[in-house]
Amino acid sequence: MNQVLSDSRLANLGAQAILERFNAFHSSFKDITRRAAERFLNRDWHGLQDDATKRLDLYRQTADAIEDIIRRLLGDRVKDKLTWAGMKAVYSGRIFHQDDRELAETFFNSITRRIFSTVGVDPRIEFVDSDFDTPPAPSIPELGRRYSPDADPVESIRAILEDSGFGSKLKDPAGQAAAVARRMRSLLAARGTDVLVERIDMVGSIFFRNKEAYLVGRIVTASDTLPLAIALHHPPAGIVVDAVLLDEDSLSILFSFTRSYFLVCTERPYHLVHFLKSIIPQKRTAELYTAIGYNKHGKTELYRDIVSYTLECTNEQFEFSPGQRGMVMIVFNMAQDDLVIKLIRDRFRNPKSTTRRAVVEKYDLVFKHDRAGRLVEAHAFEYLKFDRCWFSDELLDELLREAAETVEVVQDEVILRHAYVERRVTPLDIYLPEAEPSAATSAVIDYGNAIKDLAVSNIFPGDMLLKNFGVTRHRRVVFYDYDELCPLIDCHFRKMPPPRTTEDELESDPWFFVDENDVFPEEFPRFLGLAPHLQQVFTEHHSDLFGVEFWQKAQAAIRGGEIIRVLPYLPQHRLP
Repeated sequence: MNQVLSDSRLANLGAQAILERFNAFHSSFKDITRRAAERFLNRDWHGLQDDATKRLDLYRQTADAIEDIIRRLLGDRVKDKLTWAGMKAVYSGRIFHQDDRELAETFFNSITRRIFSTVGVDPRIEFVDSDFDTPPAPSIPELGRRYSPDADPVESIRAILEDSGFGSKLKDPAGQAAAVARRMRSLLAARGTDVLVERIDMVGSIFFRNKEAYLVGRIVTASDTLPLAIALHHPPAGIVVDAVLLDEDSLSILFSFTRSYFLVCTERPYHLVHFLKSIIPQKRTAELYTAIGYNKHGKTELYRDIVSYTLECTNEQFEFSPGQRGMVMIVFNMAQDDLVIKLIRDRFRNPKSTTRRAVVEKYDLVFKHDRAGRLVEAHAFEYLKFDRCWFSDELLDELLREAAETVEVVQDEVILRHAYVERRVTPLDIYLPEAEPSAATSAVIDYGNAIKDLAVSNIFPGDMLLKNFGVTRHRRVVFYDYDELCPLIDCHFRKMPPPRTTEDELESDPWFFVDENDVFPEEFPRFLGLAPHLQQVFTEHHSDLFGVEFWQKAQAAIRGGEIIRVLPYLPQHRLP
């Protein structure tokens, strides 16, 4: 049929088909997201978890369907860039009045890149930058409500809690409001901030994740503006305030790149992100879009950051990331930036026996899994293109020697066919020797906490060496090396059989059969690589990790359907 259609008609039909599919996707996305409030009210934690996973699959399913439609519609003109340029122009005109037009642009890009496998970007057929002017900053009436306390904020806090829509499920709203107000006054006074609150601006949308709901806004006093998050928990007796967060670092951790996405309803994603940026200014726009569930557009914003940063050559170059060279990955830094780029080697160094496909599957597992604040978000990119000037001879030589299946040099450009981009952290084996004693002690304790948080969320790191963990700017320990990672319930935790003879004890190889998924926790101390005084600290706090009981208990809880709370805030932020 497409042979008898004019280019103009075909462009109109193609643009309309893509837009209809995008709108259907976003409608389904919001339908799933809206269910979070009901799930929270009914304490349906498994349903909420299932919805979060189901929502992650929507984008790929929709893109698969429209790609097939477009290929059939365009036929032999499917790779005609003039036709696609016309489709882009028509599409741009039709999304002008949509409140989610930035997401619609990203969706269009997803389809063109599937069709063309574009190296770098092509502004003729992609929205490299948005076609539209930046929308004006949102006002509070557009986003939520403004509360103006008199001398005491208790009534305003009570109104905020009651306006959440949780109604009779709220346990003792007056008492909860008084407790929040006391904590708020205490935190403000500790900061040296004027305790007289002039107003409280609250986002109307509620942020749901795992077993918690968050009311997010900002407090304005005579001398300062502070972020605010009220964490709600729903035990059987009723919904209660679990914590109050009143500083940028705490909000940054709440919206961390190591956490799963919120389920939060908004008709204007740009406005919500703009507000969040006002209270967490150090967060990348990309991270905020990702945090509220729009990871594809978060990836678009991240790509724009990378392009902007590397647009013109400077005296700086990419450099190998500090720490031990990976046996599976080559990792290098964005110069003077907080990102790293990871490429899979063509051949893995001994003793690694995994495959490229298996490594990609591990990263896919992390994408869909509850990251529990301990797994770094990894954005997969295809056909990244950089000027040759950004690569030192040493780095480029290794890339071409060790990752020739992924890296290509064409004239003065370096093309990365497949890469992961992550936030940069300090490897734990580098951090500990350089840290002050108290900071090193805290990091070692959190190292054990990280392993435990992963365990109760059904993740076993596999290789627990220090070099595979890192420390964030908030001094949280996270895990970032996924090639040995697996679901905890796939592991078989065993005690070491006693040696049968003296000769058994002297053998370098085990005297008993070891299956592929067998794990012997009592051997962990030998492989952690901690200095003796830090090994003692670790043992004092986490000796349970060296026995099978901890691991088997975690497995039993997971198999029994228990969902353990892994809180994204410190104990001191919780209400008594």
